[in-house]
Amino acid sequence: MLDHSEVLGLYGPWKVRTPSDAADFLRHYSGRWWIAGGWAIDAFTGTARAHGDLDVGIPRTEAQGFVEFVGGALDVWAAAGGLTPLPRDGSSVPDDCGNLWLRASGADPWEYDVLLEDVRDETWVYKRAPHIMRPLSHCLWSRDGITYLRPEIQLLLKAEHSRTKDTLDLERCLPKLDADSRTWLTQSVRQEDPQHPWLGRLTDT
Repeated sequence: MLDHSEVLGLYGPWKVRTPSDAADFLRHYSGRWWIAGGWAIDAFTGTARAHGDLDVGIPRTEAQGFVEFVGGALDVWAAAGGLTPLPRDGSSVPDDCGNLWLRASGADPWEYDVLLEDVRDETWVYKRAPHIMRPLSHCLWSRDGITYLRPEIQLLLKAEHSRTKDTLDLERCLPKLDADSRTWLTQSVRQEDPQHPWLGRLTDT
């Protein structure tokens, strides 16, 4: 997995965007979306760290409608083993595409990293272990009119790489996670990797 400096060197810089920017940009979008990544952890913990980009999550099944909406303002690229520009009608989002990158033009910085999440009949399904699932309504929470991914879901997504910033996000969340959220995260991480280094911290009372 490339680190942020390697991504910048290969694909160019990211514009500084915030959850409020995304809410303003998507205010007339009728589909579902939420803030994910480190910004979601910031919102939950009330603390902050530096961010390389802003992650927006949407259901994969709504990708075409999303591309049609944002295509009027931004170019959309599929991130799947490289970057591929997509037509503005969203008709050809590749099946193996996990992210959509948005920018105004090739001369401009990237603005949003859109994560395509597997949602089936209102149930979120973990992409790396489909037996781990949860009602989508239990994966999201809102504050000040903006919807965020819940911390236990975001931390599970981060656990695969457990980079320094991911472990920092875990440490920021631990004092605020309720018992049910902590138990769900512990069980889910253990199912994916019984030797995961985070398990010691998650079970440390």
